[in-house]
Amino acid sequence: MYEFNLTLAMPYGKAFEKVRDALLAEHLGIVSDVDVQAIFKNKMGKEIPAYHILGACNPKLADRVIDAEPNAGTLLPCNVILREDGAGNTVVSFMDPVTVLGLCASDEPKMVAAEAKAMLERVAEKLGG
Repeated sequence: MYEFNLTLAMPYGKAFEKVRDALLAEHLGIVSDVDVQAIFKNKMGKEIPAYHILGACNPKLADRVIDAEPNAGTLLPCNVILREDGAGNTVVSFMDPVTVLGLCASDEPKMVAAEAKAMLERVAEKLGG
C-alpha cells in the first residue's frame, strides 16, 4: 500500500497544529505546504473541505538518498495529507516511504525509507493512531 492513515476526532485547525508539532518532534521539518482547498477555489471556483499536502523532510535522510541516487529526489519529500472528513474529524494520511523509495535501484534509499517510515509511524502513534 502507498499510505497509512488515521482519523483524529478534532477540528481541522487543532489537528493541523498537532500534526505539525508531532512531525517536528521526530525531526521532520515541513518543507512545503500545499493548500489544495485554496488552490481549487482560486483556480477552478471549486469548494472542497480543508485539505493540505505537507512535505515532511529530514535533511540528513534526504541527503543519503540523493547521494546514492541523485534523481531519486523526485521521490522526496514524504507527503502527509490532512483533510476534513465532513463529520468534524480530520484524516491524516502518511505516504509510505518504503513503497515509494522501493522504486530505487540501489539499497541506500531503501534503508533510508525504512528509517523514515519508522519516524512517520512514531508520529502516527503520538497522534493516537
